[in-house]
Amino acid sequence: MTKKATPAKQDKQLLHLVFGGELEALDGVTFRDPAKLDIVGVYPDNDSAVAAWKAKAQATVDNAHMRYFVVHLYKLLDPEHDKL
Repeated sequence: MTKKATPAKQDKQLLHLVFGGELEALDGVTFRDPAKLDIVGVYPDNDSAVAAWKAKAQATVDNAHMRYFVVHLYKLLDPEHDKL
């Protein structure tokens, strides 16, 4: 009797949000106009999120007040994730 191959276990999605905007001050994280935030996108893993963040950060390097961030959505959706 041959054993059937089972599909590989799918890893949990580790969603990341990349967004940015212009800050009021260089030493804070208060945005000048939250309605104008640049929502770059949601990415399935940290590597692709960091690549998107880096591209946007480099494209806006001439504006010192412009900042982009990577938010680990999976930590918000599943706070117990890192405790496993």
